[in-house]
Amino acid sequence: MNVDSKLRTAELVIKREFNVSRERVFAAWTDVQQASRWWLPRGFTTLACEIDLRVGGVWRRRMRSPDGAVILKHGVWREITAPERLVFTYNTEHADGSVDPETLVTLSFADLGGNRTRMTLSHTAFESDFAQADHERGWIGSIDRLAAFIAGGNQA
Repeated sequence: MNVDSKLRTAELVIKREFNVSRERVFAAWTDVQQASRWWLPRGFTTLACEIDLRVGGVWRRRMRSPDGAVILKHGVWREITAPERLVFTYNTEHADGSVDPETLVTLSFADLGGNRTRMTLSHTAFESDFAQADHERGWIGSIDRLAAFIAGGNQA
């Protein structure tokens, strides 16, 4: 398949503001106990979550989709600047054995003052418009779960 280079450089950007410190939002991403409770799309269930938080360390999530398929997401931490920025590779292995091409995620956490944080998620290097749209749906569901988790909701 010939991949259009324009699509490979496409960037998905999602911004969300939270009424908590950026340290709190950063910890929700980097603490395995917290991340295992919210970091998955709507309707999915966490089976396992691992975070080796160091540059070169690996993160992994196994989850079950609403149709029962088990999916593995994993990557390597490229940059960790607490509590300002995270950069990591992003890989997906599907239940049918197919593997998506590796992409890159950058998270930044801006202190807006008054215990408010703006999180910006940038996800790049998609192989197709479909892959980008699929990840956008997944990220929106995950970030909605993050917002509920941070607000103290019982959503896992």
